[in-house]
Amino acid sequence: MSNDQPPGPIPEHLHTVTPRLVVRDGAAAIGFYQDAFGAVEIGERFTGPAGELIHAEVRIGDSVVMVTDEADNGAPARAPQSLGGAVSAIMATYWEDVDRVWERAVAAGAEVLYPLQDHFYGERGGRLRDPYGQQWMMSQRIERLSAEELERRAAGFFAAE
Repeated sequence: MSNDQPPGPIPEHLHTVTPRLVVRDGAAAIGFYQDAFGAVEIGERFTGPAGELIHAEVRIGDSVVMVTDEADNGAPARAPQSLGGAVSAIMATYWEDVDRVWERAVAAGAEVLYPLQDHFYGERGGRLRDPYGQQWMMSQRIERLSAEELERRAAGFFAAE
């Protein structure tokens, strides 16, 4: 694209919705995402005068995740540690080999919240918390289910509770 044409409304490497994680130590979080999920940092980091991470992007699989340090500049975004560990969004991820990536993430320091297991809805999955408080649902589809089969299995699952 030449510079004399107006840019498209969405950057070419992004999707309509791109998560932006607020953490206390963005540089360290990026290192964890590289070790745990095979993330690749793309573009240049934008930092403030005190070295705080204002903006960085990593590609995990085919998706971009933005990372920013929590700042006390009037912006209402806080890292999970500042919210007593609470999160209002969970990163839902899908993998070709969820067991392999799960093991790598746990070895890198992720905490298991819900163990990795096969679920009635045809997926193998679990949930982790990274060392920066963000939660990651890690899944792999293992079966295609008809609506009828899913309904039958769900009824059995909830009846057993």
